[in-house]
Amino acid sequence: MLVPVTIVEPRRAELAAFLRSRRARLRPEDVDLPTGGRRRTPGLRREEVAQLAGVGVTWYTWLEQGRPINASISVLDAIARSLRLAPDERRHLLALTGTADAPTDAPAIQVDPVRQRILDALDPYPAQIVSPRCDLLAANRSARALLGDWRELPPHRRNVLWLLFTEPAWRRTLVDWRSEAAHSLAMFRAARAEHVGEPAWSALVRELTDVSADFRRMWNDHAVASPTTRLKLFTHPGVGQFRLETASLWLRDLPGARMTVYTAADPATEDALRRIHDRPPFTDWSPLTRKP
Repeated sequence: MLVPVTIVEPRRAELAAFLRSRRARLRPEDVDLPTGGRRRTPGLRREEVAQLAGVGVTWYTWLEQGRPINASISVLDAIARSLRLAPDERRHLLALTGTADAPTDAPAIQVDPVRQRILDALDPYPAQIVSPRCDLLAANRSARALLGDWRELPPHRRNVLWLLFTEPAWRRTLVDWRSEAAHSLAMFRAARAEHVGEPAWSALVRELTDVSADFRRMWNDHAVASPTTRLKLFTHPGVGQFRLETASLWLRDLPGARMTVYTAADPATEDALRRIHDRPPFTDWSPLTRKP
């Protein structure tokens, strides 16, 4: 049962930034309010959001400032409606305020031999298992041939976000890199709402902020998303471009972890996957990725 709770300290700054970013993207006409005169900043004013949600201006201001106040799910739902939050964004808001049921991750996620055999049986379709923090936990030969044999990397570099934002080989492989990087980061941000303040999650954000201007820009967007079936365009040396459809399967007894399977979108891709499967896995990682 969901009950009102006090927002915990590590989440308040994240909550404040998220609310400000969602308010800034709306115009008065988007929510059927009069435009009025010139505005000094883009987006709705705080008092307009408070009016739409039926809450006090002072209370909403404190919420957006990250002050330690109580937030009930009914009031948060009113704010979500006022800010026109999408379902993923509403869940993110609830998680940041502690009103969502948050599963507790195990200290370390281990992939058992049975699941590894399932991954291997999916060849030549690439398949891998990823943790909520986007850490790579297991993969089959086809995935390593397509995206690299990350088992050679230091453990703290076996991470999808790190490779997306720092590894040149991944940028070359993903034709629409920017869209895929943004979507992966949005999924990470949604998952992070239940882990704000945890050292491993904070360290990854801090490192990527330091080394990647693209990460800094996308991180400031505060976008959130859930895993969905997607059509992705890849390119591979000697094979050329091909299209893969992805599907994510949640692993019930590995909290938050998911198996991602890439299937061929057309006959030409079926042929490309078989050719890639027979090639040695990619191992030419950049010095930044290899750095201990």
